[in-house]
Amino acid sequence: MQDDGPKVNVRVWDLPTRLFHWTLVGLVAASLITGKLGPMHLHQASGLAILALILFRLAWGFVGGTHARFADFVKGPRAAFDYLKGRAYYIGHNPLGGLMVLALLALLPLQATLGLFGNDDISYDAPLSKFISKSASDAATGWHGLSFKLILVLVALHVGAAFYYLIARKDNLIRPMISGWKSLPASLAHHQAEMGHPLLAAGLLAVAGLAAGGLLLL
Repeated sequence: MQDDGPKVNVRVWDLPTRLFHWTLVGLVAASLITGKLGPMHLHQASGLAILALILFRLAWGFVGGTHARFADFVKGPRAAFDYLKGRAYYIGHNPLGGLMVLALLALLPLQATLGLFGNDDISYDAPLSKFISKSASDAATGWHGLSFKLILVLVALHVGAAFYYLIARKDNLIRPMISGWKSLPASLAHHQAEMGHPLLAAGLLAVAGLAAGGLLLL
């Protein structure tokens, strides 16, 4: 449902959701660089930070702002079909974007967890590799690398979709994730999204960080 009438700016994304998004972008880039060039202790740190962020985001999907909640963007096949046919307008993530979020939230912690069991066959053994055999650690290392390639494919699709919407559909999805405000049809000016509380987010992130960091003590 395309509305080419007058637009108004409406606050859509809360600060914790935006900080999560861009911090995750930076950490994935850091993991790529340190995975190729080292040092491995920084690669491990970025992986644990990603794991902590994902744990936070899973919790935030239930108690965060309106459009950060899973209930807002996890839709069935019919919703995705209706969206593709232009029969529905979504203020937050559309059904296809919601599927991308779910895919990344599933694959990123899997990839980070596999890395905790890996090794580099030279001088680095991940913190949890001591609990499994060398062959199992080697297998985890292989799956760790493969899953990261899949993540890069998803990231490329995500970025490509954002630029497609920007260029072809004149819908800037990037700016709202920076500012929190989105340009919407005037008919939606009444929309008031609930914003997640920053202090609650900070508490959840602290707990997630302790849980991820605690893996080093095993």
